[in-house]
Amino acid sequence: MTHVTRVRQEGAGGEDDLDRALRAAQQGDEGSFRVLYRDVQPRLIRFAGALVGADAEDVTSEAWLQIARDLPAFRGDIDGFRGWTATITRHRALDHLRRRSRRPAADAPAEELLTLAAPADTEALALDGIATEDALRLIAGLPRDQAEAVLLRVVVGLDAKSAGKVLGKRPGAVRTAAHRGLRRLSERLAGSAGAVSGTVPAPQAGSLPAARSDKSGGTGAEGVR
Repeated sequence: MTHVTRVRQEGAGGEDDLDRALRAAQQGDEGSFRVLYRDVQPRLIRFAGALVGADAEDVTSEAWLQIARDLPAFRGDIDGFRGWTATITRHRALDHLRRRSRRPAADAPAEELLTLAAPADTEALALDGIATEDALRLIAGLPRDQAEAVLLRVVVGLDAKSAGKVLGKRPGAVRTAAHRGLRRLSERLAGSAGAVSGTVPAPQAGSLPAARSDKSGGTGAEGVR
């Protein structure tokens, strides 16, 4: 029996199942690699989409080429893997933005979005009542440090330490930026609801999750370029 037959295909089971899938994928098990892809890709596509807009698919495709190439050398658990893949995706997104800025473009650069943070505080509820696309649009309007902090903590699901490694910041700075960003989103939503009642869409299946609580442990994200 191969490893992948022991891993639940829908949602890949729990974190332990994903840790086992990670180990097997590093040894060349293609089914286990697909399990990891299904867990991580939705997070990465939202993260990249907030950074580069419609070019998110191109950015994540480039990121997965590097992920697949360097996977055997990765050291860490599934949390570390998520942080590592987010780091790679961020670098590919920044490369894409730099290339785009060197050629004429009708759109303003999306590079305004880069810094992460946020513990599981009540401001995360500000995102619960709006659809994912609307939430990402609001996040994109935050100051750069707050936007990336919220994206990594709430959208990608990293703890403050892992997010800090992606951004090259201390966990405390990430928490502060995310907290401020979520509070600002909450204030904007409250103001908009007060001005025009009933304009905030009902929650959808793809609504953003709450920020994860922090825990210690390495991420394996060091040295990614």
